[in-house]
Amino acid sequence: MKLSSISLSIAGALLIAGGGVALAKNPMVGGAAMYPTKDIVDNAANSQDHTTLVAAVKAAGLVDTLKGPGPFTVFAPTNAAFAKLPAGTVDKLVKPESKAMLTKILTYHVVPGRMTATDIAANAKAHGGKAKLTTVQGETLTAWQKGKDWYLTDAKGGSAKITIANVMQSNGVIHVIDTVLMP
Repeated sequence: MKLSSISLSIAGALLIAGGGVALAKNPMVGGAAMYPTKDIVDNAANSQDHTTLVAAVKAAGLVDTLKGPGPFTVFAPTNAAFAKLPAGTVDKLVKPESKAMLTKILTYHVVPGRMTATDIAANAKAHGGKAKLTTVQGETLTAWQKGKDWYLTDAKGGSAKITIANVMQSNGVIHVIDTVLMP
């Protein structure tokens, strides 16, 4: 067996053992590789699963902020997460007259600083199994574990599952979630 084959086998074993999330150099999100040298907006714009989020960030006027130095931890809802909202909600939120509400919802998905899955787990362990995360919007998200999966509970009692963790960015980290959180 050649050295390159051995290296690939070891790398594959590490990805399987690690769930393919934290150990992948450029994890795939929405069909696109995410590069740690790109910022949150540039990476999200390449994900086919985050077109609604990117459109909402633009409508809220948050592009420059999320392209800034940060660091930020973003819990990024997928298009399917936005589709779970009542019919017409997204269309209403992206209208100029709804900018304040849209901004409130989007900034509720952002925590200041770079919090990896390990950081969230350590915070939860230090606080009886639940991490309280203060968002940029000012309210709290609660992170907790069930089995091997991590969830966030919002102010209204809704929950989102973290489906892809530790997507590293030049200005923070993204954790992909399956439900839009509500302040």
